[in-house]
Amino acid sequence: MNENLDIGGMELSPSANEAIIDISHNRTLFVEKLTNQLPQKPEIVKGLSNLVQVFDHFKPSVNIEFTDGCGRNIHEKLDFHQLGDFDIKGIVAQSSFLNDLSSEKTQFLRMMMQLKTNKLLVAALEDNESRQAILESLAAMLRDLER
Repeated sequence: MNENLDIGGMELSPSANEAIIDISHNRTLFVEKLTNQLPQKPEIVKGLSNLVQVFDHFKPSVNIEFTDGCGRNIHEKLDFHQLGDFDIKGIVAQSSFLNDLSSEKTQFLRMMMQLKTNKLLVAALEDNESRQAILESLAAMLRDLER
């Protein structure tokens, strides 16, 4: 219970499943700048009563530059069609660079799990001869993949 309530006050806990609802017709919507383009002049847009109409009208997008592990710059354009496009999954789904990074992360996590839980692999890596044989096998596979 919240001690900062006055007499007659009721504490309402926020709903965990709050959703975004359509904007009432007697309300005004202020939209934040979501593109790299500067507007020519301020514009008042009437008649937009829900988020779908706002996204369809303004078509927010951004050109972004990523740097890969080799130092190369990768240019991509991200488009936003709904609020879900602003979360991690929405952005990763649009970007081939971020999608590749996400796949690498998943593979590294799987390898870490194998190193933590696979007792045969851990035992083989602790023995110098076995570890060297594993490294040579991996190097051979890498050479085959690079061909």
